Amino acid sequence: MKEHETRIERAFIAHPKFSNAQSSDADHDLEEAIGLAEALGVKPIDAKIIPIRDLKVSNFFGSGQIEDIGAVIKAKDLNLVIVNAALSPIQQRNLERIWKAKVIDRAGLILEIFGLRAATKEGRLQVELARLAYERSRLVRTWTHLERQRGGTGTVAGPGETQIESDRRILNDKMTILKRKLENVRRTRGLQRQKRQRAPERVVALVGYTNAGKSTLFNQLTTGGVLAQDMLFATLDTTHRILPLPSGQSAILSDTVGFISDLPTMLITAFRATLEEVKEADILLHVRDMSDPLTERRREDVMDVLEQIEAGPEHGQEIIEVWNKVDLLNDVDAAALNERADATRQLEDMINAHVISCLTSDGIDELRQGIEDSLTRHDHILSVNITPQAFSARAWLHENGHVIEESSGKHGIVRMKVRLSESDAGKFRVRHSELIDAL
Repeated sequence: MKEHETRIERAFIAHPKFSNAQSSDADHDLEEAIGLAEALGVKPIDAKIIPIRDLKVSNFFGSGQIEDIGAVIKAKDLNLVIVNAALSPIQQRNLERIWKAKVIDRAGLILEIFGLRAATKEGRLQVELARLAYERSRLVRTWTHLERQRGGTGTVAGPGETQIESDRRILNDKMTILKRKLENVRRTRGLQRQKRQRAPERVVALVGYTNAGKSTLFNQLTTGGVLAQDMLFATLDTTHRILPLPSGQSAILSDTVGFISDLPTMLITAFRATLEEVKEADILLHVRDMSDPLTERRREDVMDVLEQIEAGPEHGQEIIEVWNKVDLLNDVDAAALNERADATRQLEDMINAHVISCLTSDGIDELRQGIEDSLTRHDHILSVNITPQAFSARAWLHENGHVIEESSGKHGIVRMKVRLSESDAGKFRVRHSELIDAL
């Protein structure tokens, strides 16, 4: 038992607070960093906000701060320091030498979590590519789940330079192989999307800051069975399920990876194939935790990532904001939130909102109706008379539209009222204009 305990990473978590940051924001950012550490299985022993006036090029922190943190590391026998910011390779190496403990920055921490959570072959390929890109930027060997020593002798010239060049070449070769494999995955996903686009179902994609309740909502709206825990990045891999709509129609609901502030660029690049699912969706459901004091900042973080992948309102894609966790608000705040949501739905805008609680299921039915209203806003309802000679048209309508009414008349004529998307309605008019009732 004692041997097992010695392998547990005991960490000090430092959140640098720069002069332009608010104290309340820093508190919540530190809490998020602690949550990220716990999601990795690390045991946070101590955590502090470290004020930063002048960023030190060599060590990031000031000498006094380094001594104070070093004293805590020694007194509490810690073997890991997590800095909730971006460290340069030199800063990371120097801090490790001074503190005699592993040091990882925010990007490294997120990459380690992604590596732990990736369950599918595609997810593992994407994480490995991102990890190699991060490793190449440091030109040193990396670690596996914080256990393996990073390489490099620290020499200035001679064999050390040859080793760096060798490492760079090895990393580049590995990345080339991974990119080829991911390109195959991307082509496969493209074929799957084309197949879905030929089907009548529309696609709705869930997006949102990590731990906002996306997977819980996914399970509420579908028979999902997706892992939903109060944990950052509980799920990574994209999941699709049928989303039943109130009228009897259906759509495809896609659950995607959670976003986070300062998401490493290499992760956005590596997860391109997955994030393209978001880009191709008919509607985005942006799930927000309205009990989070930083909810507006989290919203901007999500919108920034959407902009990077060319998705969202700026690219003609409608968003429904799902204001979740209303059960955690007091009655006054909850009432004000509902009034705000009602106001957004009165506007002809690319973004409107619904207030819900995944825990109590409040607002779920209204959200489901709102999704259908948005999906069918530009649909056409056609009244048609199908003659016996044109029964193939009836089969096409059943396959591509939603039949509202259908009845048999004289001489074998079938009367139908059908809801079709704008494009499918156009196709039917071109092919079978003589079957449509003139109103």
